[in-house]
Amino acid sequence: MVGQIYHLEPKSGTAKSLVIFLHGYGANGQDLIGIGQQWQDLFPDTVFVSPDAPEPCAMNPFGGFQWFDLTMRDPTEYWRGVNKAGPALDEFIDQQLKQFGVSNNALGLVGFSQGTMMALHVGYRRAEAPAAIVGYSGKLAGPEHLSKELVSKPATLLVHGDRDDVIPPAALSEAETAIKAEGIEVKSHLSKGLGHGIDMDGLRLGAEHLKAYLG
Repeated sequence: MVGQIYHLEPKSGTAKSLVIFLHGYGANGQDLIGIGQQWQDLFPDTVFVSPDAPEPCAMNPFGGFQWFDLTMRDPTEYWRGVNKAGPALDEFIDQQLKQFGVSNNALGLVGFSQGTMMALHVGYRRAEAPAAIVGYSGKLAGPEHLSKELVSKPATLLVHGDRDDVIPPAALSEAETAIKAEGIEVKSHLSKGLGHGIDMDGLRLGAEHLKAYLG
């Protein structure tokens, strides 16, 4: 199960949609909940939730967490990792939808780096499709498996920095190609001069994407 959960109640007082942030390797739920604070005025009827990933990150002595362990950082490890962590995230999503009385068609998943791997893996395999996925600075784990395991087709936005030295920028086009081949609506944006992070253009595009599909 996930760890501590950070959340922001809807400004309107009524939850009509839910956005779940999935942080990157070695970070925690606080790392992305700040995006929800920036987006609150745009989404007054939205609950923003950002959990700590289930496992302590041994590589971060300051208390970070991980969805799965990273040592070799190769495709096999990514694929094994998302499959191991996927069921707990899927269960967490169900719990949050039930808690706030929101349906899957009003759900947005927003991931960063390892969190993007989780959002894409779980989002495309849920029995009921989320409304949208926003993936920052990540990659699609096991693209060769997507065709036979695909269940849902949430509209997807991928954003990546062209100076990313953690997950190479090529991961953007690789993911987009594989996702588009399955008939999933996908858009991408390469941020000029950006490393492994999220810039203002990325935040704006992410908000616009969610606004289009969350209503």
